[in-house]
Amino acid sequence: MVVAPMQLKAHPELVRFDVDFDLPEAYLPEFPPPLYLISRPGLGDVSNGVEITINNYYEKLNGILTPFQLEGMRLLVTPVAQQQFNVTEDRKADKAQDAVSCFSCHTNGHTSGVFHLNPDNRPQETRFRIDTVSLRGVNIQHFFGSKRALRSLEDFSEVEAKTAYFDGDPVIALKKGARRFTREEIAAMAAMQNMIAFPPAPKLDIQGRLNPEKATESELRGEKIFSMACASCHPAPYYTDNLAHDLQVERFYDGRAEGMIKTFALRGIKDSPPYMHDGRCLTLEDTVEFFNLIQGLKLSAQQKTDLVAFMRTL
Repeated sequence: MVVAPMQLKAHPELVRFDVDFDLPEAYLPEFPPPLYLISRPGLGDVSNGVEITINNYYEKLNGILTPFQLEGMRLLVTPVAQQQFNVTEDRKADKAQDAVSCFSCHTNGHTSGVFHLNPDNRPQETRFRIDTVSLRGVNIQHFFGSKRALRSLEDFSEVEAKTAYFDGDPVIALKKGARRFTREEIAAMAAMQNMIAFPPAPKLDIQGRLNPEKATESELRGEKIFSMACASCHPAPYYTDNLAHDLQVERFYDGRAEGMIKTFALRGIKDSPPYMHDGRCLTLEDTVEFFNLIQGLKLSAQQKTDLVAFMRTL
């Protein structure tokens, strides 16, 4: 994992001596991001602008979460060993310590822009960069992982801790001190993640579509374009079909095929730059242009502007 400088200011223990983060702060999510709960929508951001950590989770969330959810949160913010941050000599940080929690990457249940190498490919040169996705709205997903198609959040949480934290190698995980969570702990972690909500979208109605009385003309035009060009894979209200698709990007360059990638939900997408599973598109404008090329849409400049305007309302 490689951590952005804005997060390293708060967590110097996550500094690596072998690589640097490569994206400007302007193209990354807000840090720390808001935390919204499905169970308490009226509270808004329950983090109150503060990063939830092992040192403050109880103070911030006791009385808001159930005891079981609170235990899940404790586990999600507890630092454990990870491939680059551990107590062995084969680490990429100066200090020997277990420094990485689930919320190191999924800060406040969202994302801090941390990126990794995909743990599921071999040999090494076939592993691609993978961006940390948001956990917002994870309760509506039918499978987990960009390629692995894990069928439950419990399975995903367990696999992440056992293998993904250690480049997909369970033997290395044992050597470096991987935490072995019990099934009860995994269930608590999943219960907490299932409470993380999408951000408010005041211009959308109860079906996830634009309210004409609140939307601009550009946003309404963008919604029509989206319905024709994007909605088959990203239908309302959460803007995902919960499937995986192969965009066959190898049509456009001399390189290896990438295969099927999960369709991620677009609700709250404006808060989650950079875009695509590997962060290849820095802005929503870049993303629209990417699909304009991939799908051969031949959108005009105005249509692309309108489409971005609509996506910012989600």
